[in-house]
Amino acid sequence: MRLDIAAAEWRRVSPKYVVVDLVGTLIFALVVVAATSVPAFVTRIVYLWAIPASIAIVFIVVLSLTPRRVRAMGYQLRDDDLVFRKGLMFQRFVAVPYGRMQLVDINRGPLDRAVGLSELKFVTAAATSGVTIPGLPAADAEELRDKLVALAESRRAGL
Repeated sequence: MRLDIAAAEWRRVSPKYVVVDLVGTLIFALVVVAATSVPAFVTRIVYLWAIPASIAIVFIVVLSLTPRRVRAMGYQLRDDDLVFRKGLMFQRFVAVPYGRMQLVDINRGPLDRAVGLSELKFVTAAATSGVTIPGLPAADAEELRDKLVALAESRRAGL
């Protein structure tokens, strides 16, 4: 059986999600670099500055790849399931059958709320098939949640 996921239309997350991801990663990077700088600052050993410098370089690379990584995220609604994709070098495709969805949850963090975005999370009986779609406009997330709940109810009734 061949999985033809390239033929259907992919819906991408909002471009505003780049800002949310960049700010979140930048705050985390600043905390990590500051924490790893403490030993070098306290002991005044010059070679210890290589640790926060190396970590800073890694975070700069991660930050530079963030816009492309966000553009690679997408989902599509198929007849029997929802497929979510993410990743640049290592792509991950997760298919969640509508009949297996137990919970469809909307989350909004402070950065998400600031730009009007939401995160949609699906929970299934299998722990590995839970999917989170970040960066959806709030109205789209609510509409998609309602549609998925209706589809899940109709598919479970048919089991």
